[in-house]
Amino acid sequence: NIQCFRCLVYEYISSAYIHYLLVDCSNAPFCIYQLFYLPQEYLQHFYGYRPKSERQKRAADTDADADWSTALCDKVQKMQRFFGLPPSGELTQETLAVMKKPRCGLSDVERIGETIRWKKSTLSYRIAGHNLPIPGSKVHKVFSEAWKLWSNVAPIKFRKRKRREADIVISFHNGDHKDGSPFDGKRGVLAHAFMPGYGIGGDVHFDADEDWSFNSTGFNLFAVTVHEFGHALGLAHSSDPGAIMYPSYNFAPNNELQLSMRDVKDVQHLYGDPNFASLVSKKPPPTTPDKCDPDLSFDAVTELQQEVLFFKDRFLWRKHPQFDETGITLISSLWPESVPSYLDAAYENVEKYRIVFFKGKIKYILYLHDSSVFVSGNQYWMLRQLKLEEGFPRNISNLGFPSRIKSVDAALHFRSDRYTVFFTGHESGPVYHLLAGKHRDKALPCFLSV
Repeated sequence: NIQCFRCLVYEYISSAYIHYLLVDCSNAPFCIYQLFYLPQEYLQHFYGYRPKSERQKRAADTDADADWSTALCDKVQKMQRFFGLPPSGELTQETLAVMKKPRCGLSDVERIGETIRWKKSTLSYRIAGHNLPIPGSKVHKVFSEAWKLWSNVAPIKFRKRKRREADIVISFHNGDHKDGSPFDGKRGVLAHAFMPGYGIGGDVHFDADEDWSFNSTGFNLFAVTVHEFGHALGLAHSSDPGAIMYPSYNFAPNNELQLSMRDVKDVQHLYGDPNFASLVSKKPPPTTPDKCDPDLSFDAVTELQQEVLFFKDRFLWRKHPQFDETGITLISSLWPESVPSYLDAAYENVEKYRIVFFKGKIKYILYLHDSSVFVSGNQYWMLRQLKLEEGFPRNISNLGFPSRIKSVDAALHFRSDRYTVFFTGHESGPVYHLLAGKHRDKALPCFLSV
C-alpha cells in the first residue's frame, strides 16, 4: 500500500540505492523484489518481524512494537548489529548486500532461556542416499570429517548407520520437502538443520539445487556441513564473524577450516570438556580479535567518508560518529573478493574519493565512487564497480613508484595540503615517498630525520 511504500522509501532505504534499483537496474522486476519484498521476507524469516496485516489479526497482541514502521526499523537495527553494520535502521546498500548473501536457513534470533542438547554421548547418524548431487563416497567422507571436528572438542561420539533408525538423518532436497521450510533454489538458503529432539530433531537438510563442491568453486560442502552439524548438536547462530556458526556463508579457500574459540566454548557449554588429552599438542582454535584486548595492535587504520575503519587479520571494526557501537565484521563482507586480509597499510584520498590498501608486495587501491585499482608485483588491475576493466593488467610504472619499492609499511593522507605520505622500508633506514596533488605524477623519496 501507499503508506508501506512511503515508509520504506523515505525512512529506511538510502536515496542512492533507490536510484540504482529504480533507474540504473536493467531488471526492473528483480530490483523491485530486492527493494520491497526481500527485506520483509528476510526479517520475517530470520528476525521474527511480523507485517502490519498479521499483527492486526491478533487483537490480543501486546507487542511493544505497536507501530509497524517502528517494528520494521527495530528489526533492521537488530540485524545490522548482529552483522557489525552501523545500526541506522535504514536499508542501506550494504545492509541489502548482507541480506542477499547465501546463508543458513535457521533464525538468528535465539530463544531466550532455552538450552537444547542431546542427553547421550554417542549419537547415530544416517545419510539418506537418494537425490545426492555429488558422488556418495565423497559425501560420506565429508560428513565423517565434519563430525570429527566437533568430537575433537567435546565428549561426543558419532556412529554411522545405513538402514536402521538414527538420531540424525542427513539428506538433500529440492524446493518444498514437507518440513515447513522449503528451499529457494540456487543461492539464498543453502541448508538448514533442526535442534536436538525426537522425530525430525537433529536432522540436517541440504538444498540439492546448489552447486556443491569440495574446493573453492561453488559452495564448499564441508564448510556448510560443519555449520549445520553445530545446529544438530544444539548450537545457535553466532554474531562472531570468525565463528563456524556465523549464519552467512564465508568460506575462505586459503584458510584452513576449523572451529573458532567461540564455537569450542559454545559446544563445551552444552556437553562439557573432552574426556581425553589429545588436544594438548594441537594448536589452539583461532580467536576473533577483541577490541578491548590491551595487547591488540591493528594492521591498518583509515577513514572512510564519516567512518573510521580498524583492520586486523581478516576483520575490521567500523566506528561511526553517530553511533556508540563499534561493530566487527569481515573485510570480505565490505569488499567481496577485492580487498585482502592481513593488510600492511591503508588510507583514504578524499579529493579523489578513493581508499588505498597495501599488503606486503601487494598494493590495493580502491576508488570509492568511480573505478578501482589493485596492484600485485609489477602489474596492476583496474576495476569499475568492482568489475575488471578491459585492457588490464598493466605495468606498475604507471603509478610512479620506482622498481626498488617492494612494500609499503604505512600511509597517511593530509587533506589540507592534499598530499599523501607513504612509509617504506630501506636498508639504511626508513624512507617515505610523497605523492602530492594531481600535478605530480611520481613519488619522491626522502629520508626521515630523527
